[in-house]
Amino acid sequence: MIEILQWSTLVICAALALARIPSALRGENRLLLGILLLMTFAILLSIQAPYVAIDQALGGRNLANLILRFIIFGAILLVGIRVARAFGACRALKLITGRAGAVAFTIAGVAVVVAFLLMDTAGSSAGLTSVAALDAHNAALVEYYGAAGRLYPSYVSLVLLPATLGVFRSRLPALIRTAALLLSVGTVAIALSLLSPVIPPGLGILRFIVNYTAVLGYVVGMALIWIAKLRAHPSPRTRRPDPAATVPD
Repeated sequence: MIEILQWSTLVICAALALARIPSALRGENRLLLGILLLMTFAILLSIQAPYVAIDQALGGRNLANLILRFIIFGAILLVGIRVARAFGACRALKLITGRAGAVAFTIAGVAVVVAFLLMDTAGSSAGLTSVAALDAHNAALVEYYGAAGRLYPSYVSLVLLPATLGVFRSRLPALIRTAALLLSVGTVAIALSLLSPVIPPGLGILRFIVNYTAVLGYVVGMALIWIAKLRAHPSPRTRRPDPAATVPD
């Protein structure tokens, strides 16, 4: 079931990224394409077979996992900027791109690197399962490493949540409100990922469900914003007068 969830999410992200390429080549909303490409690569690195192949090419010391963490940081940063701009959330945008956001990014990044360097990272394994299995010391470091990796995404998500919930409760078009609902689900899922260490091993699948719910909530939510914008502002060839159409950019 986990592999089905992983590959399904990968296909959805890749398909949406491919769908965005023509518009991006015309210079339209390249930020969204960047987000989708980063998300696609992040999902790819979370799957055992491609992860091992890539990590072995990098020396077989799980550097791919460290790269994955910073890909996620970059994707979340771009998501935060995109969503804050789309919903006119100036305060959220300032908290993400300003000093507070930079401090949160730096603290999380340093914590991730330090935890990684303290571990015995020899041997490629997605999720660092082989590292955690070495001994109690490395198992604890893997937990600290994972917690550090969830800090920055959780910060951005909690900053965005008031804006997404506000749009969901507004009177904007149904498509925009649906997008806001999905983005809210994504933000809550990322915040809940902070509870991963207390999930019993027998319920480990819940970790995957929470993580992939977050990814799909963000990706599909942003795709709906894009679709709503296209419907409200069609290309010159198909545009019809509609002065009432208002969709946040």
